[in-house]
Amino acid sequence: MKMIRRNAVLLGLLLASLATTAASRRIDPAEAIASRDEKLVAEEIAALPAQRAGTIDLYAIGVAGDGSENVFRNEAEYFASLMRTRFHARGVVTLVSNPASVGSKPQPLASYDNLYDAVTGVARRMDRREDILLLYLTMHGTRDHELALYFPPYVEDALVPDDLRFVLRKAGIRNRVVVISACYSGGFVPRLRGDDALVMTAARQDRPSFGCGADSTATFFGRAWLVEGLNRTTDFAEAFRHAQARIHAWETLEGDEPSHPQVSEGTAIEKRLAAWRAQLAPGPAVAYPWPLDDLDHPQVQGEAASRR
Repeated sequence: MKMIRRNAVLLGLLLASLATTAASRRIDPAEAIASRDEKLVAEEIAALPAQRAGTIDLYAIGVAGDGSENVFRNEAEYFASLMRTRFHARGVVTLVSNPASVGSKPQPLASYDNLYDAVTGVARRMDRREDILLLYLTMHGTRDHELALYFPPYVEDALVPDDLRFVLRKAGIRNRVVVISACYSGGFVPRLRGDDALVMTAARQDRPSFGCGADSTATFFGRAWLVEGLNRTTDFAEAFRHAQARIHAWETLEGDEPSHPQVSEGTAIEKRLAAWRAQLAPGPAVAYPWPLDDLDHPQVQGEAASRR
């Protein structure tokens, strides 16, 4: 009887040990994706061409932060195509939070860690005093000036102005163009502006921007600056002025409260960008691969607004 009881106890301990071992082998999905992404970002960085001495090279990073709507994925992927084809960027890295990124089209997600790794990785490949980084972020934004890095269960975070300032400063990249397509994104301007920085946002710090939504294919700002502006000119600031006028027209037509896109351009970055454009032989315009509403038509404009 004692032997049977002892064997039963030993069996119980063995089963408990096996259960604990099996549980330890189960990897949390978020941890698995984070590990995967660390490798993916490292591979993308390793594949980037090194900078060319005596030539001002453009490096670009596109970030689609909110995985709840395809519109952000659309813009980040189009941004990458535009940078490669029309602007001959020396290197492009894309972070996309979207169901496809963990499914049929593996891509590193738009998490804080991946953004940090991408920026610091690009900084190692470029000449940080000579070359230019263009960072494009598209996602939802809050009144508290938080950019949504949101794609549960993998990413549930927010990017605030001091976060982005820290990432850029830590990387030591001197010449920076930062573009944020998000509501209330003007709240980032005070922390990012500088003589070596061009900062452009879709809205003032106290205003929403428009054009996102489950059925939208491009935000107002993304469409006006990326699709229209940058296919007309290679001057980022001039494309922004075009975007301001177009967005104002669309908002007036619909009766929206103006979003008031913001811009801050330092003297040094203005000169650096002019020198870069002087050596650039731009490629052809790049068509947007998703259908776009006719926002200049009042009836269609109203239908688009109802989907925000």
